[in-house]
Amino acid sequence: MAGKAAFTKRRRNKTGMLLITTVVLLMFFVVAVKSVELREKRADYAAREAALMQEIEAEEARSEEIAEFEKYTQTKKYVEEVAKEKLGLVYEGEIIFKDGD
Repeated sequence: MAGKAAFTKRRRNKTGMLLITTVVLLMFFVVAVKSVELREKRADYAAREAALMQEIEAEEARSEEIAEFEKYTQTKKYVEEVAKEKLGLVYEGEIIFKDGD
């Protein structure tokens, strides 16, 4: 009977080792797949970050242009241009020539 108990114990050990090995291999597979997914996500996020940085730079440049235009609209030259172009006003004694088209 002692031989049969040893055989059963050895068989359980082999089965246990096989299960443990299977679980470990399965875990390695899952980690490898997730690692690839994370690398892809990281690349996507890096591309998105670069696009957003370009967008930020463009908006900052646009903001500077708006600030410059705001300064320009407060000058006498701008007021004169608007008065001539939109309102048709001229200085006293100023002569306007128009094309005969």
